[in-house]
Amino acid sequence: MAPTLPESIGTAAERIADLLRTGADASVRIPGAEWTVGEAAAHLVLANELMADLAAGRDRPYGDGTPGSLAAANAATLAHFTERDPSVLANGIVRHARAFTDAAAQRPAGEPTLTPLGPMDLETLGSYLLTHMLGHGYDIAVALKQPHMIDRHGVGLTLPFLTTAMPRVVNPRTATGHTACYDLRVRGGSRLAVTFTDGAASVTPALPRRPDCTIVAEPVTFFLLALGRCTTTRAVARGKILTWGRKPWLAAGFPALFTAP
Repeated sequence: MAPTLPESIGTAAERIADLLRTGADASVRIPGAEWTVGEAAAHLVLANELMADLAAGRDRPYGDGTPGSLAAANAATLAHFTERDPSVLANGIVRHARAFTDAAAQRPAGEPTLTPLGPMDLETLGSYLLTHMLGHGYDIAVALKQPHMIDRHGVGLTLPFLTTAMPRVVNPRTATGHTACYDLRVRGGSRLAVTFTDGAASVTPALPRRPDCTIVAEPVTFFLLALGRCTTTRAVARGKILTWGRKPWLAAGFPALFTAP
């Protein structure tokens, strides 16, 4: 039987903790990012604690819901939380992940919750937590030259959050005036339509019209694209993505239409 969302949250936290406990150098920089391994791990401690508080029904304002405000809030909290010992941070990541699943188990999965990216139900908040851990866990694994923890099943569990978040993290700089319909498919799994109308995005299970561009991605590649960890051009070159349609060239710019949460 496939792991449940709470089980996957616990496993992801433990996998990240294992990376940090096995002699990780906190000063190693994350490739292509400003943070070090220690800073990324500290951010996960803080974020997991925030999510656990939200799951418990506590009010925790954090930015105004825009990617820019979240980045500013992240920087501010990291400046105040100075712990960078990998073992200590590993314990914090696991402790707060468990606190989240314990708190969430006491409330209905459909209960609305106000999150840093706007309102969503508690189950989608769990998907948010898993997405966030897998993204930063991937960064830490790459920086430490260790295998990452993302797999097909885990990607499936992140889709409720990713589809909820997409319209909320549209990049106004690149999406302004954009109108197009994308048929977005995860190979062997889910399918959804992402439709832009004059720069505003909507995500639906069914296509509202004939798509301009179809993108079929291998699951892990889909996740990395969604979080801005790889480019469409690179994924196509490696055979991880297929594209076609009336305007297949739109695939190359699709990730840039969003600011990764």
